[in-house]
Amino acid sequence: MTKELQNQQIILAKRPSGMPAAEHFSFQDAPIANPEDGQVLIQTLYISVDPYMRGRMNDEKSYVTPFKLNEPINGRIVGKVLQSESDQLQVGDNVVGMLDWKKYNVTSASNVRKIEETGAPLPAYLSVLGINGLTAYFGLLDIGQPQKEETVVVSGAAGAVGMIVGQIAKLKGTRVVGIAGTDAKTDFLKNELGFDDTINYKTTDDISKAIAASCPNGVDVYFDNVGGPISDGVMNHLNDFARIPLCGAISSYNRTDGDLGTRIQPKLIKSRSMIKGFIVGDYSDRFGEGMRDLSTWLAEGKLNYRENIIEGFENVPDAFLGLFKGDNLGKQLVKVAEE
Repeated sequence: MTKELQNQQIILAKRPSGMPAAEHFSFQDAPIANPEDGQVLIQTLYISVDPYMRGRMNDEKSYVTPFKLNEPINGRIVGKVLQSESDQLQVGDNVVGMLDWKKYNVTSASNVRKIEETGAPLPAYLSVLGINGLTAYFGLLDIGQPQKEETVVVSGAAGAVGMIVGQIAKLKGTRVVGIAGTDAKTDFLKNELGFDDTINYKTTDDISKAIAASCPNGVDVYFDNVGGPISDGVMNHLNDFARIPLCGAISSYNRTDGDLGTRIQPKLIKSRSMIKGFIVGDYSDRFGEGMRDLSTWLAEGKLNYRENIIEGFENVPDAFLGLFKGDNLGKQLVKVAEE
């Protein structure tokens, strides 16, 4: 079978300084090995592109190993098993896992997880029922611990994580304010997802004043996806014992100037607030719990989500670069093959 398939892969050709571009990626033809004992051949159906991957393009220590030059980039992928030499998976099974940016991967069956039939579409396992949904779930509930009638502010609220955070916060009886970068996004958050108020940071002259107007009772939980001036503004309005799950800092990922800003320590001390950085892998032993709740809320119609699906393996780099231009509403995905 493998001789009949034409494979391609995307490698990291150069390390970017500042904003990455097409020149930092390269397409190559790639051979396909025959699966050995315990291995499976997987056809890529959907590829997830995520902001954290920008950090992996740098050759520096982080919570995840940097991408290697001239080797395939890898990330979360949903695929279909075409050939199996494992008792764990059968031909035709749909799976999700960390795989190389290739049209076809040969890997150990233990490296992927079978997607059980739940009625949810396959792309959902890379968004609301995937790492993004779990990030929102554990970051908000474990660190943020929202209480009824508190105020929750979410930056990057129209992204794959932020929109789920806001909806879970509403399920917990809080007042939710979402920050995003276009009127279309803020309208979606308010009219489609039920956020109580929204702020378009690109059309707001003073983000701190905008926070004050939207949060007359202060901020109890701030789910931070972006960092930078937006977060500086939120810090001025923390209530006593506020909680800040620190999920991302996309505003600084492509900066080369050190990203100096407001000193937040006095504000944290005065309000006795808690800020905690986290990655979803910290909660891997509780993924089952998160998946059960997210699946239940989704089936009950209590969670809504959006995906921006771009078609074609050749468009994977452009889809990734679009994350830093604000192109996506919800989860950014690439469809590589028909299900």
